[in-house]
Amino acid sequence: MDLFSRSWNALRTAVAELPDEDFSQPSGCTGWLVRDLVCHLVIDAQDVLITLVTPADTEPTRDAVTYWEVAGTPPTGDDPLDALTVRLAAAYQEPWLLRFHLDDVGSAAGRAAELADPTLRVATRDQVLTAGDYLSAYVLEWTLHHLDLTAHLPHVAGPPADGLARSRRMLESIAGAAFPASFSDRDALLVGTGRRTPTAAQRTELGGLAARLPLVLG
Repeated sequence: MDLFSRSWNALRTAVAELPDEDFSQPSGCTGWLVRDLVCHLVIDAQDVLITLVTPADTEPTRDAVTYWEVAGTPPTGDDPLDALTVRLAAAYQEPWLLRFHLDDVGSAAGRAAELADPTLRVATRDQVLTAGDYLSAYVLEWTLHHLDLTAHLPHVAGPPADGLARSRRMLESIAGAAFPASFSDRDALLVGTGRRTPTAAQRTELGGLAARLPLVLG
């Protein structure tokens, strides 16, 4: 729960401190500018709020790792929902409006997470999991999107080290295999999710795992 808050606060702080011109730069998400990514974060924050107030009375069907659906094909940016995000982001027109909305909804999502009972069972995406597992899953979401935010903005601070480490462990659990020790947490996440193509040396180190990458999470 604490790691959710630290990861989310770090990401929101990074967005709040972006100069206006950075919103028109490309992000690490295919087909999305930084403004599109920030708009997606607003939607994510809304999802957190909705899920935390959607209790379930059945046993959990997923946990923080199995919450993620895995595809083998990276997004192209042509998905209808991805395209909708781009249109919504453009409608904001001014970066300060996006900053304001993310701060408003994002702060509420952060407070809701801090107040949530981690044992509460909640429903989302036709699945049931505990609030603690749901928020743990979102550490990976925040960390990956923080990397997306900074992909072409080297002057912006990256995600917290403990969030990177936890996200790597989650991705390894999803993959069913560990990344080589020579891979930094950041490299493991970028290469593992297809955000960066492995070098020839890295591909050799990955061995059989290389054929199963990328792990496209959704």
